[in-house]
Amino acid sequence: MKIALLGYGKMGQEIEKLAIKRGHVIVLVINHLEDWERDGHRLNEADVAIDFSTPDSIVDNIYHCFDAGLPIVTGTTGWHEENEKIQQDCAERNQTLFYSPNFSVGVNLFFELNRYLARLMSRWGDYEISIEETHHIHKQDAPSGTAIVLANDIIRNSERKEKWVNEPVENPEELSIKSYRTENVPGTHQVKYESEDDSISILHSAKSRKGFALGAVMAAEWLPGRKGYFEMKDLLSSEKITNW
Repeated sequence: MKIALLGYGKMGQEIEKLAIKRGHVIVLVINHLEDWERDGHRLNEADVAIDFSTPDSIVDNIYHCFDAGLPIVTGTTGWHEENEKIQQDCAERNQTLFYSPNFSVGVNLFFELNRYLARLMSRWGDYEISIEETHHIHKQDAPSGTAIVLANDIIRNSERKEKWVNEPVENPEELSIKSYRTENVPGTHQVKYESEDDSISILHSAKSRKGFALGAVMAAEWLPGRKGYFEMKDLLSSEKITNW
């Protein structure tokens, strides 16, 4: 498979190594606006694009791929406010977009556990709910896309919270997400239920970027020939996952 890499930071480089190891070819790397101006016409050389760029460039990158008729896999976060419109454009233009705020299989199992715990704890009002997320200092968005998924799933599965905020809260209908940035942390997320008597928490801690890269490359392998908007739940439920 021929891959165009959009974004060549640490994740892009990890994806490159893993993709080559799995027998794929990187035919194009775009990391700056000048790269688009010089090499953007070469998108048609690729079978699929994998994007781990920045919140400032992701939307343009998606539409570049739509214009080229190229399926795109992206794990870039920080654009959730535009997600609904892009999904509509993807459908109307018969294009292909695979988005996940987190490609780790372990994190997606963590999502399932979070939804179950939210339903279980919904009627226990003595427990206050909060989320904490910690990432490396180079991560540009806060809260993380993963934390937002966790928060929205809690809101949908519990009658106690109406919205999340990225700060400590006093309003019992608000769900607090606290974001921390420090050196050399690929990503840690904790959901906590705390009462005066005890606390219950679930935690996922990534050990490296390899798990994220593997999920993204697997999504790229799965995507060609499909049309529409896809997420990790579509990949993980597929019977055609190979070379895990």
